[in-house]
Amino acid sequence: MTQDSTTDDRLARGQAKLAEITGRSGAEVMTALGEIAPDFARYIFEFGYGDIYSRPGLDLRTRMLSTVAGLVALGHAARELEVHIGSALNVGATKEEVVEVIMQMALYAGFPAALDALFIARKVFAERGLTSAPQP
Repeated sequence: MTQDSTTDDRLARGQAKLAEITGRSGAEVMTALGEIAPDFARYIFEFGYGDIYSRPGLDLRTRMLSTVAGLVALGHAARELEVHIGSALNVGATKEEVVEVIMQMALYAGFPAALDALFIARKVFAERGLTSAPQP
């Protein structure tokens, strides 16, 4: 097997995993980054999704909840957090689990990071019709 076919396998595996997790086509990401950094898009697919998200050992639900926790802890990745909260829901995490993970991060990332993340989660939940009626 040549390096090119190995890279192509990683790319294809990564694109398939991204579609499984997010429901989005890899072509969207490639197009979005195509003008500025097409190689970066390949790195996301090959390493992020083709290698890391495709590893055995953790199910996708656990991986996505871990990703949400990490993004909350960063405190400066709102766009990615929104995508990955949606992805966590796509692979079986519940609204309550997402909220609990975010609340847990208040201990390690601080209350402002958790609060920002809860507002992002609220937006994702509303877009998916997962909001509850306001309490009186």
